[in-house]
Amino acid sequence: MTVEKIEIDTLVVGAGQAGVAMSEHLSQLGVPHLVLERNRIAEAWRTGRWDSLVANGPAWHDRFPGLEFGLDPDAFAPKDQIAAYFEAYARKFNAPIRTGVEVKKVVRNADRPGFTIETSAGVLQANRVVAATGPFQHPVIPLIAPKDEKLTQIHSAAYRNPQQLPEGAVLVVGAGSSGVQIADELQRAGKKVYLSVGPHDRPPRAYRNRDFCWWLGVLGEWEAEVARPGKERVTIAVSGARGGHTVDFRNLARQGMTLVGWTKLFNDGVVAFKPDLAENIAGGDRNYLALLNAADAYIARNSLELPEEPEARITLPDPECVTNPILELDMIEAGITTIIWATGYAVDYRWLKVNAFDGNGKPQHQRGVSSVPGVYFLGLPWLSRRDSTFIGGVWRDAKYIADHISMQRKYLAYRDTSQRRSEAWSQA
Repeated sequence: MTVEKIEIDTLVVGAGQAGVAMSEHLSQLGVPHLVLERNRIAEAWRTGRWDSLVANGPAWHDRFPGLEFGLDPDAFAPKDQIAAYFEAYARKFNAPIRTGVEVKKVVRNADRPGFTIETSAGVLQANRVVAATGPFQHPVIPLIAPKDEKLTQIHSAAYRNPQQLPEGAVLVVGAGSSGVQIADELQRAGKKVYLSVGPHDRPPRAYRNRDFCWWLGVLGEWEAEVARPGKERVTIAVSGARGGHTVDFRNLARQGMTLVGWTKLFNDGVVAFKPDLAENIAGGDRNYLALLNAADAYIARNSLELPEEPEARITLPDPECVTNPILELDMIEAGITTIIWATGYAVDYRWLKVNAFDGNGKPQHQRGVSSVPGVYFLGLPWLSRRDSTFIGGVWRDAKYIADHISMQRKYLAYRDTSQRRSEAWSQA
């Protein structure tokens, strides 16, 4: 593809779920636009995830309004089917997506409106730019990672399956959805696994015949506009694996996994953990029970006939690794040959050369509308509400941004009386 000398009203960067949703809304509003994707549509779902990954939400919830998945609504779509879903959705409205084109630099024009965009296929001009590259751009491995060539160390983004790892035990650092699912898969494959558990939320997968996504919906939690204080960076331990199940750290320990606290530092082959494991487990329990209590109150308040589930409140005894936590571990003695860092991602907007970021590189915006006119962000956590990184939530955020773009176009298209007369005379 050659984009040299192309001029477009709106450029959308990225063709994952955010870019596809953005294109749909712009198309409906008649906004001329182009979506550029450096790889393939939904590439992160194809090659940036492990082989067995499925969606964390059921198919009835984690989708766009205009197309269903074609599987049991309560099932959890596999990653390859999710990628195919976005491809099919883009074809549905003939999205103007160009793949294999990387956006290298975006700068604001100094002598005319809009932006100049340098890409791997040439240069183009756009009046507006939507950064739809999402939050999972740059895998983060903490600086505490040991400098030991004998250890295999990978981020969860590079993990595919147990067979890729060398013989020996595995330390998984991070117990959000990715970390706990990878640790569980490795343990089931026969690996000795140590799982480093930090502060987390632990919702039930389902309760009283309703998935937790449904409960967050009817309780208004998806609509929350800001995270509760102290919860801004707390991970969520939930899984759609094996048909979906509630994450239970005590049960994982009973199956043979060793739980440890927050990973603090490495020193000469010894890893130290904070003495916070019991409190982190208890904090997850409080989050779990709070949702059960809120669900029970909602059922009573609305006289719903949903089956009671007293077994959901049964808690296994704390395992030995919780009551007598490991604070230091000699990795050679423990047989650890691999560390998997399930420690999240950072955004990477080095290509976007505009003054739309704070001192920490965080985008400055209001519901995705940047502090720099003509620049928009989409797909980020808490962009407008709690569900902004979920498939349905990003679709709604895209609609808001598309409406904003359409309104700006209408203002710019306005002509006053003298202009209208001049244009009429020139056409006479």
